[in-house]
Amino acid sequence: MRKVIQVTLLIVSFSFLLWGCKGTEEKGIVGQCTILVECSTILDNMERLDNSVKDFAPESGIIMEQHSADIYENDSVYDVLSRELKKENILMEASFTGSSAYIEGIDNIYEFSCGELSGWTYCVNGIYPGKSCSEYEVKDKDVIEWYYTCDLGEDLDK
Repeated sequence: MRKVIQVTLLIVSFSFLLWGCKGTEEKGIVGQCTILVECSTILDNMERLDNSVKDFAPESGIIMEQHSADIYENDSVYDVLSRELKKENILMEASFTGSSAYIEGIDNIYEFSCGELSGWTYCVNGIYPGKSCSEYEVKDKDVIEWYYTCDLGEDLDK
């Protein structure tokens, strides 16, 4: 089982390297968006946070400050997230079902790290789209926000 997990992680990592580098030089920039990654809900739920993760939770709740990011032709929310995290040397783990990406962890904070209702979610322009981040195409001036929820989104300002 451990070998299967290691091989799977190797394949995902290799795919990410290939996919993450593929084509952005060939495509032109078509706009800009802003992106933020934060986990401040953890700060109110430290008693539920897995001990192995406590050292990774930033005191400010901010993993990646809001900043401008380039958008390339046909970029998805996943494309922008993975590219910007890579620039900042922030780890991300995702799983895929077909072309649908699911963000399992960012900066060593994973789904279920802060209870069985916890995990990563995103909104664009204040709206939670209810679809995979790899299926949401980013447009010029979009505001992408990634949040860690400890209560299936009920703890997030909506």
